[in-house]
Amino acid sequence: MTKKVSNLYFICGVVFATCLIVSNIVEQKLTTIWIVPLTGGLFIFPVSYIINDLVAEVWGYRSARLMIWLGFAMNAFAILVFQFAIMLPPTAEFTHQEAFELVLSSTMRISLASFVAFLCGSLLNAYVMSRMKVLQKGKMFSLRAVASTVVGETVDSLLFFNIAFLGQISYRLLIQLMLTQICLKTLYEVVLLPVTVRIVRYVKRHEQTDVYDIGISYRPF
Repeated sequence: MTKKVSNLYFICGVVFATCLIVSNIVEQKLTTIWIVPLTGGLFIFPVSYIINDLVAEVWGYRSARLMIWLGFAMNAFAILVFQFAIMLPPTAEFTHQEAFELVLSSTMRISLASFVAFLCGSLLNAYVMSRMKVLQKGKMFSLRAVASTVVGETVDSLLFFNIAFLGQISYRLLIQLMLTQICLKTLYEVVLLPVTVRIVRYVKRHEQTDVYDIGISYRPF
């Protein structure tokens, strides 16, 4: 008999991968709101960390790790499809080839930055959630949700911006972008924490699942 995959876990994986793909497209947009430098991905990427927290809390590190690698694979597939579509010769009626390329083309540097930062940040986020849950004996979910996000987002932002933009923009702007992303993404988590807590409780009740990762291997693969 095959083990049935949880519908809620499946939904989490789909939303997680979607947020990752969309955020990587809009992350290239640099903007300023109230003199604060931001990227377009700021408003969607943190959702992936909230989902990561949910999955690691309910189903454990290994389920979160599987979701992270599937999200990575879907993002890589999307980039390959984008590049293939860009390479197709446009018809005479299609007059927006340059704009199409500008929006969907991702340089190797941006792609590498995204892949490395995403994997390291997401896996660390899941690791911190899992370890803290065991140490805290399942209590204080809010604390570990915020702590894991701070660790994951810090590593993600430091890696992404240094790999993607070092030497391309001023060092001052680079520092501003990194600090802004870390602070605002963490604030995003804190603001949505009441909703996250309720969702986690609902999923645990619905799934009758609350995994504690005792004695497992935390290898990334």
